[in-house]
Amino acid sequence: MHRLEAARLRLPDTAAFSGLTAAWLHGLDVRPCDPIEATVPEGEGVSARSAIALRRSEFAKGDVVILRDLRATSARRTIAEVCARLELIEGVAIADAAVHAGLLKISELGSWAAAHGGYRGIQKLRRVISFVDPAAESPMESRLRMVLILGGLPRPRSQVTIRDRWGRALGRPDLYYEDVRLGIEYDGGTHRDSLTDDNRRQNRLLNAGVRLLRFTAGDVIHNPETVVRQVRTMLAEPPSNSSSAGARGFRGEELSASAGA
Repeated sequence: MHRLEAARLRLPDTAAFSGLTAAWLHGLDVRPCDPIEATVPEGEGVSARSAIALRRSEFAKGDVVILRDLRATSARRTIAEVCARLELIEGVAIADAAVHAGLLKISELGSWAAAHGGYRGIQKLRRVISFVDPAAESPMESRLRMVLILGGLPRPRSQVTIRDRWGRALGRPDLYYEDVRLGIEYDGGTHRDSLTDDNRRQNRLLNAGVRLLRFTAGDVIHNPETVVRQVRTMLAEPPSNSSSAGARGFRGEELSASAGA
């Protein structure tokens, strides 16, 4: 905030923070000052500013809001502009986070894209919109989902609550292929803090005949091909209907799945 306050003093009153800087002001987990990004109206007579990426564009009604006493582009314009220039997976991760947080709806991104057909990167934004999943709960979960989709695998469901035949919740994998009872989890830093609860939940799912694969950031970022290969192998193998799958009174076909429950 100190850096943004200092930057504001070097910009005209008509300027608004934009891009990732505005995304951070809206509450998203991004790097806001690498560099600081701002937009000024086309006719504004202002020269470049060191350490500030300055863009020139007109503001339509509703394009500028006040966040932490600073002028910033609206959530809709911010996410649309960011997703139009970032590579696809990162764009989806940011759009997922924004929609999940309630900053905007997918339809709002769609209407922005429809109204800006000649905007640079508009095709990339439209691709991002087609992949957005409001149920995604973390950027790494979004990246893992996109690694699978771009690897040619079917699109999994996100945050599906698995229940037994009595309606009791057994667990909620990050990603789930219901037809083959395959759950996929991303293990981040919080997994170490909740290891006991996570292990108990995993055991309940395994005992109920749900198969699980777990991946880390290193897998997703540095070895995506391996991730895709392992999931493809599991998708090709039909789930076991052996007695062990129902050892605790569960049967795979009696499990129910409800997204976001």
